[in-house]
Amino acid sequence: MSLRLIHYSDLENAYDDPTRAARVAGLVERVRADAGPDPIVLGSGDDTAPGVLSLTYEGRQSLDLYRTLDPDVETFGNHDFDYGLDTAREIVAESPQAWVSSNVFLDGRPFGEGVGVEPWTIVERGGDRVGVFGVLDDATPALNPTAEPLDVTDPVEAAREATGALRDRGVDAVVALSHLGTGDRELAAAVDVDAVLGGHVPSERIERIDGTTLTRPGSGGQVLLELDLTDGAVNRHEVDDAPPDGSVQSRLDERLSDAGLDEVVGYVEEPIERTESAVFRGESRIGNFVADAYRWAAGADVGLQNSGGVRAGPPLIDAVTVADLVSVVPFQEPVSVAELSGTELLAVLRGAVESDLKFAEPDWWHAHVSGARLVWDRNEHSLVDVTVGGDPVDPDATYSLATTDYLFFSADEFPALDERHRVRRLDTQYEVLADYARERGIDPIRSGRIVRSAGSDY
Repeated sequence: MSLRLIHYSDLENAYDDPTRAARVAGLVERVRADAGPDPIVLGSGDDTAPGVLSLTYEGRQSLDLYRTLDPDVETFGNHDFDYGLDTAREIVAESPQAWVSSNVFLDGRPFGEGVGVEPWTIVERGGDRVGVFGVLDDATPALNPTAEPLDVTDPVEAAREATGALRDRGVDAVVALSHLGTGDRELAAAVDVDAVLGGHVPSERIERIDGTTLTRPGSGGQVLLELDLTDGAVNRHEVDDAPPDGSVQSRLDERLSDAGLDEVVGYVEEPIERTESAVFRGESRIGNFVADAYRWAAGADVGLQNSGGVRAGPPLIDAVTVADLVSVVPFQEPVSVAELSGTELLAVLRGAVESDLKFAEPDWWHAHVSGARLVWDRNEHSLVDVTVGGDPVDPDATYSLATTDYLFFSADEFPALDERHRVRRLDTQYEVLADYARERGIDPIRSGRIVRSAGSDY
């Protein structure tokens, strides 16, 4: 058996940079042209949303890439349901690849069965047969309000059932398309598969666990991974090294122009990084910018942005457009304001280290703040001190908090915050960022809002 796989995942806002999306297609074309067997091209979710064009076209901009890329198999990520279940079905029906999902149900039936979604499929290459199935994080209905009607069952049990069915059919290898994040390790340890192609979090992964190869290319279409199932070897391909496909670029350029999101709202001299490290490892300039904008718009005591809501991507530099700011927080959700007692505020902010996100890396920091200073004991992974406006939090005082409306619904992130705390809603997140940029500019600095327990800035 000599089989090559090409793995992409979490393309998300890659479409907002038409050249980058076009390079994804160009890279796959180049790998296909290499000597060797025709590769199997596989996507492991969040490849339709979120993003600027995704908001405007409800994920259908992905079809511009899919129809050129012509993947073999795709599975769902949590954001592939951002625009409702009917839209997700429409994209499945119009896209060229097979879609697999083993643990997503609606009203007791497999989701999407009427438009061709299957629990698993078999791909043939040169006489070899590869079984492919897909599993989704079972926290998805809590992570994405539009997915609430879905029943997402235990992914490991679903994987065992799918793997057994495929082995019974005599396949030569079994591949899991996993949108579980760090849950890939558990999946690999519990199920007899040859490879787990993962997604859901922006950090990259290439490793072996008990004979199973695990890969994760990160987010934003920066990297594609090529896996040889024969020996488990993995090649890492930088998308920026590939030539862009002209047809994909022209279609996405036209969409971006038609969306009317090219207004310049500010200028940045020193690049504002949007890497996984910047977003999830403590205080960052991009996180401060977002939290400051929320607090400014609401006139609140504290601004709060969950780290996972700030999307990784190219740095903000030079002229910054509305489209650039949509790509930072690409969700059709408002900024909302809560009123909390000091005791409740402390409980909310402890979510920076206590959020119950199974897909997350264990050392991630989950908050960006404005108007507050948080002392973080990284060794104990706990929050040990909080001040607001330079003063200790008064348990009996009332504080206002501006944050994304999503956190009022999520039971996994900042669970101490819920709808009873909301007192008003403002504009959509990216509109708040754009207004702030026009009024105050874009020049965030790291100011010691999040510090290690020893006292040094993180």
